[in-house]
Amino acid sequence: MFTVFGHSGSAERRELSSDHLHLALGRSCHHRSGYVDINVKMGLVFGLLWLFNIFLEGIHCQGVYAPPTVRIIHSGHACNIEEERYTERVYTIREGETLELACLVSGHPRPQIRWTKTAGSASDRFQDSSVFNETLRIIRIQRHQGGRYYCKAENGLGSPAIKSIRVDVYYLDDPIVTVHQSIGEAKEQFYYERTVFLRCMANSNPPVRYSWRRDKEFLSQGSDKGVEIYEPFFTQGETKILKLKNLRPQDYANYSCIASVRNVCGIPEKNVLFKLSNKTASPTIKLLVEDPIVVNPGQSVTLVCVTSGGEPTPTLTWVRNTDELSKKSRLNGGTLTLPAISMEEAGVYSCVASNNVGNPAKKSTAIVVRGLKKGRFWITPDPYHNDDNIQIGREVKISCQVEATPPEELLFSWLKNGRPLRSSERMVITHTDPDVQPGTTNLDIIDLKFTDFGTYTCVAVLKNGGIPEVSIDVNISSTTVPPELTVPRGKSPMVVQEGDTVDLQCLVSGKPKPIILWSRADKEVPMPDGSLQTESYDGVLRIVNVSREMTGTYRCATSQYNGFNVKPREALVELTVQYPPVVEPVFTEIRQGLGRAFTLNCRVLRAHPSKVLKYEWKLGTRLLTMGQFDQRDETDYHVRALNREGYGEYTCEVTNEAGAGACRFLVTGRAYAPEFYYDTYSALWQNRPRVYGFKLQWTQQNPLSVDRIVAYRLGMKQTGQSRWWEQEIPMEGAIAKGELITHNLTELIKPEAYLVRLTPITRFGEGDSTDRIIRYSAPVNPHLREFQCSFEDEAVCMFTQDKTDDFDWTRHSAATRDTKYTPNTGPSSDRAGSKQGFYMYIETSRPRLEGEKARLLTPTFNVAPKSPYGTVTAAPTYCFGFYYHMYGKHIGALNAYLRQKGHSGSDSSLWNLVGNQGDRWKQAKVNIHPIASFQLVLEGIRGPGIEGDIAIDDVTIEEGECKDPPPNSKCFFLFIPGNS
Repeated sequence: MFTVFGHSGSAERRELSSDHLHLALGRSCHHRSGYVDINVKMGLVFGLLWLFNIFLEGIHCQGVYAPPTVRIIHSGHACNIEEERYTERVYTIREGETLELACLVSGHPRPQIRWTKTAGSASDRFQDSSVFNETLRIIRIQRHQGGRYYCKAENGLGSPAIKSIRVDVYYLDDPIVTVHQSIGEAKEQFYYERTVFLRCMANSNPPVRYSWRRDKEFLSQGSDKGVEIYEPFFTQGETKILKLKNLRPQDYANYSCIASVRNVCGIPEKNVLFKLSNKTASPTIKLLVEDPIVVNPGQSVTLVCVTSGGEPTPTLTWVRNTDELSKKSRLNGGTLTLPAISMEEAGVYSCVASNNVGNPAKKSTAIVVRGLKKGRFWITPDPYHNDDNIQIGREVKISCQVEATPPEELLFSWLKNGRPLRSSERMVITHTDPDVQPGTTNLDIIDLKFTDFGTYTCVAVLKNGGIPEVSIDVNISSTTVPPELTVPRGKSPMVVQEGDTVDLQCLVSGKPKPIILWSRADKEVPMPDGSLQTESYDGVLRIVNVSREMTGTYRCATSQYNGFNVKPREALVELTVQYPPVVEPVFTEIRQGLGRAFTLNCRVLRAHPSKVLKYEWKLGTRLLTMGQFDQRDETDYHVRALNREGYGEYTCEVTNEAGAGACRFLVTGRAYAPEFYYDTYSALWQNRPRVYGFKLQWTQQNPLSVDRIVAYRLGMKQTGQSRWWEQEIPMEGAIAKGELITHNLTELIKPEAYLVRLTPITRFGEGDSTDRIIRYSAPVNPHLREFQCSFEDEAVCMFTQDKTDDFDWTRHSAATRDTKYTPNTGPSSDRAGSKQGFYMYIETSRPRLEGEKARLLTPTFNVAPKSPYGTVTAAPTYCFGFYYHMYGKHIGALNAYLRQKGHSGSDSSLWNLVGNQGDRWKQAKVNIHPIASFQLVLEGIRGPGIEGDIAIDDVTIEEGECKDPPPNSKCFFLFIPGNS
C-alpha cells in the first residue's frame, strides 16, 4: 500500500495494479528500495524510454556531483555576433534596444549564477548591483553600458566556471556642421575670395562614414577643382572637411553632410543641411546691461542680450561662472531674469551666441549683490611690554573686521559710550592695515588714561544704504584682562564607553572671553565632525555617540578673535573610549550526530580595557563553565559525546568594564537540505490523456554530518492552491555522498504545475527542506516534450523537400557559404550568432527565376486524443515558431502553411512576409489549431534578382498558446514522427 496523488487533489491509498505505472522509489545503481512495472498496453516506445532512463541512472552513478560549466546565449535584438579568440563572442546591439543574455549552466549541485561587468574585482558592479540569476536583461541599453560581461557559476566543486561576452553598443548621433574661414585672409566681405572650411562631425559606433552633397550633386575628391575633401590629421577618421578654395558664385549653395554607419544594426543614415550664402557670418552680440551690476538682496535682476549679426540666426544661451543657472532663473530668448536675487547667486554671467559659423560669441557681466557679514574684534595690548594686561600710560589697539560686498563701499565709524569718536593725536583711527585682510579698521589709544575707560563701538555700513549696519561693542576698563585657560579637575583624562555622549571642557577666564578653538593634538587627524578645527563659545566640545576611533588627545586654544591678540593659551584633554570585547565567530551553526565529540572555540579580536577579561560558557540559560583569560586570546569548550540534551544554542560571553561580546553556536542534528538533480530527463510521459508522471531525482547534501536519514517527507501541492499532500519515503541503510535517489511521481493532472517539497528526517527530527516546481510541458506526440530543430544535423530533424515545388531549400553555414557574388544578402551567422552553425536558405542565383518556389515540410505530427475513447473533443492549440532572415534588395516572399490529414490540396495560410527586412534574424510565432495529423510548410519565393536569399532557423512547435519572451536557447530533442 502507498499514497498516490489522484485527480481530486486529495491523498488516497490504493493497491498497485497492472493498470497503473507503479509509484516507485529507486536508489542510483542499487534500486534497493523500489521497483518499476511496465504495462504491456503502454507500448514499446515507453518501455524503451524507461530503459533509456535506467541507462542514464547508470551514468549518473559514476559521478553525480560535477563542477559547473557555463555557456552564454543571447535572445532579443542582436545585430551581429562574431566569434572572438578563446571561443568568446562579441554581441552587437543597437542603442535603446533590450539586451538579454542567458547563462546556461550544468553541474550538480545546481550552481549559483552571478553576472558582473568585470572578472570579479572590487569594481564588479554595473548599474546598481550584480545580477544573481540566469538572465541578464538591460532595457533600453545606452552606449556607456557596453563592455565585457562575465557570467560566473559556482557550486563548491572545483573552480568556478566563468564565461564572458563583449557587448558592443552601436549608435549614430545627428551630425553637426561647423563653418570656418581660412586664417589670415581678412577681406572686406566675409566670404569674398576666401577659402571656407565646412567641418562635419557625428558621434558613432562603429566609425562613421561621411559624404557631401551640394544641392543635389554628390561631391567627391577631384570632381570639382574648387572643392577638396579630406580628413584632418589630428582627428583622422572622425571628421570630414569640405574645403571650398577661393569661393566662387556657384559655391553659394545648400550643402548636406550625410553620416552613415552603412546600415549596421539597421541604423539609418543621418544628414544635416547648411545653407552657404554671401551673408553667412559668425555671430556678434550686444549686452544691454551695465558692468558690473550692483544690487541689493531680494531685488529682481534682468539681463538682456541681443544679436547684432550672424547668419544663420544665432542661438543665445546664458551661463553663470561656466555652471548652470539657478533653478528659479527665467530665460526668454536672450533675456535672463533672476527674481529675488541672493548673495549666493552673485557671479559672472555670460551670454553665448552660436550659429556653427566661426567661433561662438561671448560677452559677460558681473552681478555684485551688496551685503555685510557680521564681523569680529580683537584687542592688542602694548607689544613693547611683556605684561599682556591693559595698563594706564600704555598703548592699546582695538581692531574691528567686517566682510563687505562690494568692499569699496564699506564705511567705518567709531563711537565711545554711544557718542561719535573722531581721530586725534591720542585716538588714532585707521581704515587700512597692511598686516590684516581688507575690511579692517583700527582704533589706537595712545597713553591710556583713566578717562579712556568705556564702551567703544565699531559701526560698519555700505554707501547709499539699503543694507542694515553692523556694530560691535568692545569694553575697555580696569577689569579687562587677558585670558587664562585651564582644564577643570576630573575632566582629563575622560574615560567613557562607546556610544555615550561626552563633553570635553576647558575653562577660560578673562574679559572679554575669547572664542575657544578645538583640534586634535595630532594636527593631521580630523575632529569627530570631519573638520580640522571646531569653534566653541563656551569652552565645551560635545561629542555625541562617541566611537573607539575618537580616543586620543584634544587641544583647546584661545583665538585672537573676540578677545586679546596675545600668544594663544593652550590646554590638552585626554579622551579614552572603552568598548566591549569584539569576538569571533559571532554566530556559527554546527551540525552533529548523537554520540559524537566536537569543540567550540571563541576568540577575542580586540577590547578596551583588555587586561581583565572574563568568560562564561552557557547552554541556553544553564551555566557550563566560567573563567578568566590569561595569556591566550581564546577559550574552548569540549563536548566528548553529544546527547539529546546537548542540542541547542551555546553562548560564550566575554566581558570587560565596557560590556560584553558573545560568540554563539547553534548545535543541531538537523539534516542538510536535499539537492534536486536538474540534469536528467524530466518527465515520465504516460500514454493517458489526463495525467502525467515526473521522475524526481536528488542527492543529499553532507549526509554523513548528522545521524542517518531514515526517511524523507514528500510534500506536494498544485501551484496556486493552499492544500498540501504529504507522504513519507523510507530509506534503508546509510546514504552515500553523491548517491542519486529516484522517486517517480504519477497521477499528476495535466496541465497543472506542482510545488514539491522534500524534507529529510533523522532521529533528531526534520531537516532542512528543498523546494522545486514541476511544470507540465506537453509534447506534440506523447513521447515528446516539444519539437525544436536548428538544422545542425544532416538529417535536418526529418524535414523533407516538397516534390511539387520548383527548387529546394539548402542547408548551409556562414563559415562555408560563398558570398562572393551576392555580398549584400543572406545571414552572416546562424540565429545563435555562430558562423559555424547551420540554417536553411533558398539560393536565388541563376538559374532561378522570379516567382519560383521552394517548399520545406516538417515531419508529420499526431494530435493526442483528449478523451479516454481516443477521439479529439476540441481542437488543441500549438505554438508554431521560427526565426527568419530576409536581407537583400531582391527579397521575394516567405510564407507558412498548415497541411492536415484528410485536407489534401487545401493548405491553410498561417503567416506571410514580403521584401527586405534588414540584416538581422527576427522571430515569427503563430497559434495553430489542427484537428488531425498535420505538417507545417515553409515556402520561399524568389524575388526579381540574385540579392534575395531567405533563411530560416530554430523551428519550434510547443503545446499551448504562444508566449513571450521567445525561447533563449538552441536545444535539440529526439523526434519520432507519428503515423499519418
